[in-house]
Amino acid sequence: MAITAAQVKSLRDRTGAGMMDCKKTLVETNGDEEKAVELIQKKGLAKVAKKAGAIAAEGLVHGYIHAGSRIGVLVEVNCQTDFVARNEEFQEFVNNVSMHIASEAPEYVRADEISDADVAKKKDIFLGQLEEEAKQTGKSKPAAALEKIVEGKLNKWKKETVLMDQVFILAEGKETIAQVQDALSAKIGEKISIRRFVRYELGEGIEKKKADLAADVAATLAEGA
Repeated sequence: MAITAAQVKSLRDRTGAGMMDCKKTLVETNGDEEKAVELIQKKGLAKVAKKAGAIAAEGLVHGYIHAGSRIGVLVEVNCQTDFVARNEEFQEFVNNVSMHIASEAPEYVRADEISDADVAKKKDIFLGQLEEEAKQTGKSKPAAALEKIVEGKLNKWKKETVLMDQVFILAEGKETIAQVQDALSAKIGEKISIRRFVRYELGEGIEKKKADLAADVAATLAEGA
């Protein structure tokens, strides 16, 4: 089928790939843009894989304060050269990642950062929830079934709390942070890596005092008696 210039431009805008690469990929996928995006990402990932062992020690430490000053994020994103660190697309990616962290509150950058103790603690919580559910319904499940349910819950929890596995809220499609990072790495030609982040939320971890109006009134009356 004939590939139009508008199709090529649309694919280029979404992927950052070269015009000829976009046209060839659209021809390969019979004009299916979604399949073309996937194919370009796969080709890009192959390029990124070659850079996996490269040292990325340049980059940015970026601070983001959400509107209302109730949430703040510090994130370090690395690249290989200071030249790329000054690149507008790289800087935009870093800022967008900061906004994503503020919104989605991940706990880890990568799944391999999750300790065995954290997994065990979460597993105990899920098992406790299932036991409570069984008490309320009067229906218990076999141990093997419980194990599978807990495993599914653990996998879901990891995807929800690991930054690289989260769907990027600012991506046009359903790409994860990792996919967007790798696509940018392939486009720029350098290894890009989100190294670490810290997220602060106002009042987080502080036990707020709960006012007991009835008790306060009773105390006041007692003092006046």
